[in-house]
Amino acid sequence: MEQALNAWLAAHPEIEAIPGRDLFIVARYLIPMEAALMQGCMEASGIPAVLADAHLMQADLLLAPALGGVRILVPAAYVQQALATIEAFKRGEFALDDNTDVGGVE
Repeated sequence: MEQALNAWLAAHPEIEAIPGRDLFIVARYLIPMEAALMQGCMEASGIPAVLADAHLMQADLLLAPALGGVRILVPAAYVQQALATIEAFKRGEFALDDNTDVGGVE
């Protein structure tokens, strides 16, 4: 499995590894709310995703471009699933229609 992951990662140089950890950066967002939304979509898909630097970006959005934005990190075993979730989000698969019940919110 590890060899297959390494081969897949070699073909996707945009995915960065966190040194000394089993975590990979699968996305970066300059707006913390967009990162939180994507993290929620990943968690709804069963992916244990965490945000890095979200609070720092919220404290001063002018730092976001210099620091690389909010990073979404996932364990190695979930990298491919996380990228598939990002693509599904871009296609609109997580969109709610006007008739969706959102738990009694009016």
